[in-house]
Amino acid sequence: MSEKKILIVDDEPSIVLSLDYLMRKNGFKPFIARNGEEALTIAESEIPELVILDIMMPGMDGYEVCEKLKSNPLTQSTKIIFLSAKSGKEAIEKGMSVGADKYLTKPFNTKQIMQEVMNLLQ
Repeated sequence: MSEKKILIVDDEPSIVLSLDYLMRKNGFKPFIARNGEEALTIAESEIPELVILDIMMPGMDGYEVCEKLKSNPLTQSTKIIFLSAKSGKEAIEKGMSVGADKYLTKPFNTKQIMQEVMNLLQ
């Protein structure tokens, strides 16, 4: 079985490093994007099984990235976990309404993230 691909989209280096390490340690093949444009390019070429997506990024925000991924036939079945510092009810509802499968808030718990990744990829 080939490694499942996970795209990590965040503009904060410490979060990217932490998630990259966590995914590798658990047998996944992570790809990194630091903004929305990069995320869409990588998603189209690699077709990841799951995207861990930040909302607040320069340029295109995570909501827009999520909508574009869900409307693209190549990536519409990709699972999406929002991982954001935005923890308000409106932000979470908006995240779910644009197509996210799960919404987690920062600071995050690595066990919880792995649990959600495993649940979505079963």
